[in-house]
Amino acid sequence: MKNFFLYDPKLLLFGFLIVFFASYGQTFFISLFNTEIRVFYGLSDGEFGFVYAIATLSSSFILISFAKLIDYIDLRIYSFIISLGLFLACMGMAILINNIFYLFLIIFMLRFFGQGAMDHAGATTMARYFGNDRGKALSIATLGGMFGVMFLPYLALNIFKDLKVSQLWFFASFSIVFFIPFVFFALSDQKKRHQNFKVNFQENSINKKLLTRDILKDNKFYIYFPLSITSSFISTGLMFHQIYIFDQKGWSLEMLGNGYILLGFFSIVGLLFGGPLVDKLDTKKTAITALVPLLLSVIILLLFDSVFSLIVYMSLYGLNMGIGRPFIGSLWAELYNLESLGTVKALLHSGAVFASALSPLVFGYLIDWGLGITSIAIISIIIIIVSTLLPIYNKLP
Repeated sequence: MKNFFLYDPKLLLFGFLIVFFASYGQTFFISLFNTEIRVFYGLSDGEFGFVYAIATLSSSFILISFAKLIDYIDLRIYSFIISLGLFLACMGMAILINNIFYLFLIIFMLRFFGQGAMDHAGATTMARYFGNDRGKALSIATLGGMFGVMFLPYLALNIFKDLKVSQLWFFASFSIVFFIPFVFFALSDQKKRHQNFKVNFQENSINKKLLTRDILKDNKFYIYFPLSITSSFISTGLMFHQIYIFDQKGWSLEMLGNGYILLGFFSIVGLLFGGPLVDKLDTKKTAITALVPLLLSVIILLLFDSVFSLIVYMSLYGLNMGIGRPFIGSLWAELYNLESLGTVKALLHSGAVFASALSPLVFGYLIDWGLGITSIAIISIIIIIVSTLLPIYNKLP
């Protein structure tokens, strides 16, 4: 383990921080301001979900072409562009204008640069440059996201609860200003690093760089794809409407902030368990267990209302987040060659963003129609079961 941390510590820190800052574009953070945004624009849950869905869907379509650029251009340039884009998006949230197209544009930028491109950059970089230690490297990057989950909601809901929404988003954009110079420091030897990588993975008949159309023609992509995006669909929907869920359960906003501490803690437990495990076992066998904690958390949400059930729900939710990243991330590095990893992950991230666009819309209109938590939970359980059974009954070599 010591050799792992000493192998390329600056790159590990880069992976950790870029996924941390991607938190600003993640649903768990944006949804903290759900009520304020809806009131400002006069939107219902379903209507805001519709705007959120269209903006997220738009970002997912563009992401397919944009994200694969990480296979072709210098990582420093790619990281600078997406960091600058997220900075502008956060500034946009700090200066809201009462125009629905403006809201669409800002949500689009947050989702595209944050949830999409920055998260994609962290995952692809860790999986590409750390070889057989990619599971542990993915865990380190994911840990950055877990720190975001663990501390950003707590800070917003507890420590800085007296600040205006615009002030919180201004501080978010200000923090990215410090990250941009770090990108060039951490990746100062990127040219040499990438040259060494290409020496180890030269293009040949076995390790040919795949195009998007090659991947879309491959059966195994469709077998494992639902398993990879189910968590995005369900988690985003639940997080986007978490204020509604907590109101219905009788849980307070302070409990939500504290619940994120539990979520973050157990996500770290999942990372510490999942990263090293995936480096030792058959990834395709371990990956099919990735959604088990999420299944249990949704069942708890469906059946129980007590404060203890909140603790169990958030803990299992966090465990799923922690285990899922190394399990699913390593799965695709194993299924496809590393030279094509950026292209593969561009499709995956686009699919995940697409899934995360649909659930706020679907769940939002279920709420508007009075169907609420029960219907949301049952739909989620069915999707988890189908996604898990698909690779089990379609075994590939």
